[in-house]
Amino acid sequence: MEDVIATSVTLKLRSPTEALSLFGQNDENLKLLRTRLSATVVARGDELRLSGEEQEVEEAARTFRSLIDTIRSGGKVSLTELQHTDLDALATGPEAAEPRNEVANLPGRARPKTAGQRRYVAAIVDSPIVFGTGPAGTGKTYLAVAMAVESLTHRRVKRMILTRPAVEAGERLGFLPGDLQAKIDPYLRPLYDALYDMLPADRVEKLLELGTIEVAPLAFMRGRAQPVSARVLTPFGWREIGSLQAGDAVIGSNGRPTQVLGVYPQGMEGVFRVEMSDGAVTRASGDHLWAVRTPADKRRGKPARVLRTRDMAESLRTARQHRYELPLLSSPVRFPEREVPLDPYALGLLLGDGSLTGTTTPTVASDDPELVDALRAQLAPLGVEPFYRGGVDYALRTVGGGGRGGVIVANPLTAVLRELGLCGAKPSSTFLPDVYRLNSASIRLAVLQGLLDSDGGPSMQDGRSARIQWSSASERLADDVAFLVQSLGGVARRNVRRASGRSPGPARGRRVRHREDAHRLEIRLPAGVIPFRLHRKAERYDATGRAMRFVHAIVPAGEEECVCIRVAASDHLYVTEDMILTHNTLNDAFIILDEAQNTTPEQMKMFLTRMGFNSKVVVTGDTTQTDLPGGVRSGLSTAVSILQGIDGIDFITFSKADVVRHPLVAQIIRAYEQQG
Repeated sequence: MEDVIATSVTLKLRSPTEALSLFGQNDENLKLLRTRLSATVVARGDELRLSGEEQEVEEAARTFRSLIDTIRSGGKVSLTELQHTDLDALATGPEAAEPRNEVANLPGRARPKTAGQRRYVAAIVDSPIVFGTGPAGTGKTYLAVAMAVESLTHRRVKRMILTRPAVEAGERLGFLPGDLQAKIDPYLRPLYDALYDMLPADRVEKLLELGTIEVAPLAFMRGRAQPVSARVLTPFGWREIGSLQAGDAVIGSNGRPTQVLGVYPQGMEGVFRVEMSDGAVTRASGDHLWAVRTPADKRRGKPARVLRTRDMAESLRTARQHRYELPLLSSPVRFPEREVPLDPYALGLLLGDGSLTGTTTPTVASDDPELVDALRAQLAPLGVEPFYRGGVDYALRTVGGGGRGGVIVANPLTAVLRELGLCGAKPSSTFLPDVYRLNSASIRLAVLQGLLDSDGGPSMQDGRSARIQWSSASERLADDVAFLVQSLGGVARRNVRRASGRSPGPARGRRVRHREDAHRLEIRLPAGVIPFRLHRKAERYDATGRAMRFVHAIVPAGEEECVCIRVAASDHLYVTEDMILTHNTLNDAFIILDEAQNTTPEQMKMFLTRMGFNSKVVVTGDTTQTDLPGGVRSGLSTAVSILQGIDGIDFITFSKADVVRHPLVAQIIRAYEQQG
């Protein structure tokens, strides 16, 4: 016969109010618990004494401690719930013996009521990524939304994003009735319901309108992308974004290379043409992300906010001004330094004022002695010098090679121009060779200074500080000069004056008809970048003001195959067409993926790798309720199996003891478990 060990435990309540909440009106809760527990329960004031066999007392103590913990975390213990609660599961919960205080001041009626829920809320507070898995009715989604609202309200994050895969009913969105919103709302209704339960309806609507709260199916959230043909700047020049692979390098906002961490094909997406105030243009999907600042943000000293293309499309102006300012490069692009065959400043002067026909000795036209002297100094290492021919013309001939009867010596400058592909170029076909265009910042600036000293000048119009005007008959050279300016952190607005219809201009004392269009740039450079070496232009240049770029227009541009990339830069910005800075990762956001058991492994990887800095991700789901097609493994199951042990990722598994819906739900779950 086994010995029976008798024992007793005394539980101390904090106050008469806590005792009343636990015991119920007229001790109705206590009476019910006495009938359902094997241990003897005696209540005296704010104390509970439990006695009986050791195992019975331990189970009763765990049950009462779990109930006390629920009360202390803001929950209620009602007679109806106790009548339908599985006390065995409650007593064997993973933390039933160790009551914990509430870890967050949650909005509305949201309170963790069970040990599992308290662990869940604590994990969300402590860990950047939390997986909450378990049966329906355990509060996974509701508490996650509550934590997101709490973080947004206290400004720990700037955005709240709620998403779920739209495959629960096995239906395709395109075949459902109604417009797009009507099609997706049924899938997102639980998320909307939780929001409206915690915030006033008018505030929810306002936050949804501003894009501060985003509720969308996962398939829509993934479309933060650019067409595969969109160009991205790399340390070796432009590449189509569709050709990039993980491990490649692109240029970030600081002008330095940053590694591509992931490339995610997006399929066919609706794209928009995004036009900037300086004429720069790129294309992106409606959900593509942009770091922008509004006039109000600048007045209040706030950092950039992150908006989608579609968020900006209907509110591009405020008080007749551009509303969204995009960041520019914080420092010049760092291309690898390369040797050049000709001084870059001299090349800039020749591209502006030189004649490079190749059939005769190269010449330059200038009435400024300072430029001629500068050109003489820069060409001396080649053994070439300017030789005055009359008027404003100078022949760039070989030193000592121009006398009659002397030995004919090949012109070294002509050889260099031939090497660069410029020999024979007409004014309308000149260009900047890549060895100069994709070189160090000092080389690029020197070329730009030569071009501006020859064919450019500071604007003298009132109110146009920090502006420079430049023009050329060569469209390709105009593209190259714009690239130089933008790569140094400036902006270059472009316009074309057509040759047809223009009045003839003076040339050598007579009126000459224009034969070529004039490609004109209006340039702004960042502070510290000196655009002129020529003293008379430098003295007139007003360096006040700053270069700025605003979103000017967003226009639908059909559908294209798209791709998104993730980069390692801390701000997640990368350089796309016309030196436009854009990015594709969610910073300062609280992101919830609900019903995650219906994601594929590829979708789950895409979702998790979108996480940016100062962001929090909560993934919820029930792996027993997957609606994916047969043979497709759940992305949630895959993630839970392969991400274990990674610091910063927490996994909370709920049980039937954590069910807080109708008390019958726990019994239904238990019946199905027993049947399985």
